[in-house]
Amino acid sequence: MRVLLVEDDEPVAQSLRRGLIRYGFEVEWVSTGAAALGHEGPYDVVLLDLGLPDTDGLDVCRALRERGDVPIIVISARSDETDRVVGLELGADDYVTKPFGVREVIARIRAVMRRAQPRTEVAAAGPDTYGSRLSIDRKAARVRLDGEEVPLAPKEYDLLAFLTEEPGALMSREQIMEAVWDANWFGPTKTLDVHVAALRRKLAGAVVIEAVRGVGFRLEIVKDAGAS
Repeated sequence: MRVLLVEDDEPVAQSLRRGLIRYGFEVEWVSTGAAALGHEGPYDVVLLDLGLPDTDGLDVCRALRERGDVPIIVISARSDETDRVVGLELGADDYVTKPFGVREVIARIRAVMRRAQPRTEVAAAGPDTYGSRLSIDRKAARVRLDGEEVPLAPKEYDLLAFLTEEPGALMSREQIMEAVWDANWFGPTKTLDVHVAALRRKLAGAVVIEAVRGVGFRLEIVKDAGAS
């Protein structure tokens, strides 16, 4: 997914850019409103700071919205309700107040992208299916195997939900710990291995969770698991 990041604070921009890239996003960073409006490359979502050096971010938001319907998420130190309301009225899809974490921004991006889907697609959306046996209902936080609900501990569910966002992608231990536990987790990462083992046992035959030594884990969906 391609992100246009409009942020004049370099430390904030670089930190957010690194975090997004770690999760597989492509990020183009500009530091002024003029650069944002002059950016010609394609992008799927805009992260827009309001406190820009050359123009008010709200004016940039308005101009971008007049050009098309690309999702816009305002990121700002302005926490006043009036700014939130004005930003949303000008066409922003969401508003995140600084300080924020990368995980929160990613969650907001995914939420606005889901809302941006065509209505027919949204209406038809239901539990996500993986192969012929496994389904995950993310709204209800329920997992079913062969139609029967699988009892998962909260962190087991969070781990499965994270790994199935991109089946086949190699996720580092650091990425998983930050996404499923906390960015400031200081406990042993052995707890990750315990939860992976539990998922392997409970979902045997539907998914394979491969350990990549020294890196992390990769979840693969078992093809035609229901075939005899």
